[in-house]
Amino acid sequence: MKVSRLRKYAKLIARMGANVQKGQDVYLYGSLEQPKFIEMVTEELYKLGARRVHVKWQYSEMEKYHVKYQAEDTMAAVETFEEEELKYMRDHLPARVFVDSSNPDALKGVNVGKMMSAQQKRAPIVKPYRDAMNGKHQWTIAAVPGKAWAKKVFPNERPAKAMELLWEAILQCARVDEDPIAAWEAHNQDVHDRCEYLNGLGLTELHYQASNGTDFTVGLMEEGVFAGAMETTKSGVTFNPNMPTEECFTSPKRGVAEGIVYSSLPLSYQGDLIENFWLRFENGKVVEAHAEKNDERLQKMIAMDEGAAYLGECALVPFDSPINKTGLLFYNTLFDENACCHFALGRGFLECVQDGHHKTREELAACGLNDSMIHVDFMIGTADLSITGKCRDGREVEIFKNGTWAF
Repeated sequence: MKVSRLRKYAKLIARMGANVQKGQDVYLYGSLEQPKFIEMVTEELYKLGARRVHVKWQYSEMEKYHVKYQAEDTMAAVETFEEEELKYMRDHLPARVFVDSSNPDALKGVNVGKMMSAQQKRAPIVKPYRDAMNGKHQWTIAAVPGKAWAKKVFPNERPAKAMELLWEAILQCARVDEDPIAAWEAHNQDVHDRCEYLNGLGLTELHYQASNGTDFTVGLMEEGVFAGAMETTKSGVTFNPNMPTEECFTSPKRGVAEGIVYSSLPLSYQGDLIENFWLRFENGKVVEAHAEKNDERLQKMIAMDEGAAYLGECALVPFDSPINKTGLLFYNTLFDENACCHFALGRGFLECVQDGHHKTREELAACGLNDSMIHVDFMIGTADLSITGKCRDGREVEIFKNGTWAF
């Protein structure tokens, strides 16, 4: 891969992704598999005026040893130095940049119960700090190839060729062309315009139907809004949290969802693939679910906390999205969620509530926004998916037809 093209990608992540402000700190979470690219991103962040870039090296294969050898209480403990760092982040609001290349199979075979139990015990300490930062700082997630990930996506290719092909797919999906900044500005505008149209309809619910058995109705908050692509912090700084992204999304109204929805792609979740699953909802809550593969993982995910069985996101993505057109299953939610329509269980987004940045958690809950320690996207889009919206004035409006936008 040409260095000049990778440099464009690094600049895109720093500028359009995190949009680092002069004098702002940055936490950069980077893969040990791509040190030269992390070096490029670091330089681009400094060029934008970052005060200090804190590089946090990550290697997904190490996590299984932590789960295997640490006692559960050790895994669950939030050490003093960890909490001090959370306090620092809460008080200084650094931008956060995640450059992922995780091995989808890194956690295969680990003790799922032990890992999830530890996460549940950590949540009451960690979550308040994250909630305090929510909507106040920029963050972005992008990706670079890792050897194990590349071989997972291209199992029949030599490792070097697989890496090359995954690089090309990532750059293509992230719109790294002759002028990536201009491409993203145009894409942001297109997504913004679609969200504006949806917000102008006065939607109260969405009804999903597909030939695979999906027949599902979800209610929308009266103060809810659709968002997508570029977001804005409480202080007015714009950023792109996901690179790539193709979705117009909103957070549904907690407690208002009925029917059954079937997955259309496997869900790669903490080192395992949950495959061929469905969820049935009553009064907004999952009351029954089953997966043909890794059903235990699905059941534990839904039971992580009280809000994990409710929806936090409805995302509209055309089935002919650029990511779906690659024909690849990426085994990575950043890409796979942008291949087609999806839902997410768990935490909702304050940016999907009118004036959400200035509302308390209690006020957001009163609007109908769900809260949870998890936010897990799962794909439900198909080539024949139809979505009909019901409006406050009684109209019914076609939103999706044959898997893509009806407008």
